[in-house]
Amino acid sequence: MFTGIIEELGEVIRVEPNADVVRLTVRGPKVVEGVRHGDSIAVSGVCLTVVDADASSFSADVMAQTLRMSTLDTVSTGRPVNLERAALVGDRLGGHIVQGHVDGTADVLEVRPGDEWRVIRFSLPDALASLVVDKGSISVDGVSLTVSALGDEADGSWFEVSLIPETLAATTLGRLEPGDRVNLETDVLARHVQRMLRLDAHRSLPSSLAEPVGGAR
Repeated sequence: MFTGIIEELGEVIRVEPNADVVRLTVRGPKVVEGVRHGDSIAVSGVCLTVVDADASSFSADVMAQTLRMSTLDTVSTGRPVNLERAALVGDRLGGHIVQGHVDGTADVLEVRPGDEWRVIRFSLPDALASLVVDKGSISVDGVSLTVSALGDEADGSWFEVSLIPETLAATTLGRLEPGDRVNLETDVLARHVQRMLRLDAHRSLPSSLAEPVGGAR
């Protein structure tokens, strides 16, 4: 579990394909402090499991499904990535609940610079459009953001975020240009609501929950 508050801007330093798995080695001196085998680190929003680490970098395996669902399918050495260690119980939740389970990718449609901030518009895949709301939370490349505008056009849906100087400087989002692709994770609460609405809620509840307390009729 993560919060979407990026701890460090890392760099992919090795990519080792092996059958349908890719092993990545990422430089990130801060996030490897105290790291142990099996710990979780989010790499641009993708939750990966540490299989090896040294004083400045860590390695993790990326399975085929994750490659298909995320921008890691085109990862190469030298790519900057957003890094965040799993949250500790009792920490402040500075962003929102982020699982590191990417729902899909989006394209940068437009970048509008301001005096000290920037607005970026992203495409919104049809399958995810119902899960994104104005002023709601969304994770873009692992960064917890608030949707500042939302639209549905004939050629597809889109959403916008407004980025402050700190976010632009401390994450990869400050380098985005039209045509770039990013990882998206929608709000987990929205996904649960969508699933419940798709099912017949009454028939799906266990009988013990559907009956009144005490079994009264």
